[in-house]
Amino acid sequence: MAASLRYRHRVVSEADVAFIRQLIGEHPTASRRQLSKKLCQAWNWVQGNGTLRDMLCRGLMLQLHRAGLIELPPVRQIPRNPLAERSRPVLVPIEAVPLRCRLAEIRPLEFHQVRRTPQEALCNSWLDQYHYLGYTQPVGENLRYLVYAQGRPVACLVWSSAVRHLASRDRFLGWSAEARCRNLRFLAYNSRFLILPWVEVFCLASHLLGGMAELVPRDWEQLYGHPI
Repeated sequence: MAASLRYRHRVVSEADVAFIRQLIGEHPTASRRQLSKKLCQAWNWVQGNGTLRDMLCRGLMLQLHRAGLIELPPVRQIPRNPLAERSRPVLVPIEAVPLRCRLAEIRPLEFHQVRRTPQEALCNSWLDQYHYLGYTQPVGENLRYLVYAQGRPVACLVWSSAVRHLASRDRFLGWSAEARCRNLRFLAYNSRFLILPWVEVFCLASHLLGGMAELVPRDWEQLYGHPI
């Protein structure tokens, strides 16, 4: 290999390629998925919450395979790609009873982080029905919230990890490419904000965002192992 190879900001040396060849040779019956997990464990290649970066690792190994630097075992199965084969959320009916009052009359509100819970389907369904952009599966790390007032749902919010390149953001922050790569995981975006259409409460939107400012960093670190 004439020069070090770079994949997703990771430099891969000739010694790394030799190690991967040895790993494949020592596990002749292992699948590509199993090999990627073994390599992640050997390199301690993990996310902030300790989860193996095996999907990223498979991409690296596939690039090396296509470049003729390693020989991967044949593909055993082609898994379903949920991002390419998206289905709309299951419709969950909700009683549309108008709520018109002052904010003080429904406080305190209840904020429920529903990512990876059975209630996540409610959030997805109501966004698909009532948000003007509909529901789109977030890519990467994300949190989803349902907000209740006196036991009634009033809002849904989604927070998503940052896209890699966004010219206006990068110009505003003034960070270098290196700083962006190092710190991108500490940014999150409010990708969906829905107050259910029959809810009319003055100042509710700003009150919700104020509550999110405290909850999102705490919940993000709890779920993904790093702050934002």
